[in-house]
Amino acid sequence: MADIATAVRQLLTAAPDKALPMTYQQVAASMGLTPPGTIQRVTQALEQLMRDDAATHQPFIAALVVSRRGDNMPGAGFFELAVALGRFPADSTQHAKAYRAEYQQALASRSNT
Repeated sequence: MADIATAVRQLLTAAPDKALPMTYQQVAASMGLTPPGTIQRVTQALEQLMRDDAATHQPFIAALVVSRRGDNMPGAGFFELAVALGRFPADSTQHAKAYRAEYQQALASRSNT
């Protein structure tokens, strides 16, 4: 999983701003992942990146990946882990605002790498 997580980080760091956010499916396709379990592997890699970023006090690079369903936001697992890692408030009514801020920080941090 570490290899996929590293490759996902490289993909998101190198992607042009206009290509972001990417969907889970776009990440899977860019990585050349094939079924079964492509989205699950992407999700697991993103969760590992979130843990790594939390440990190093960096913005969540995983914020640059969204679900193709909904309103250009990550899946529920992103928010659950962000809360568990102490980065997002437990109050789900604040998640959209917290996500937008995290997305901007992640986008800005890419130019500093």
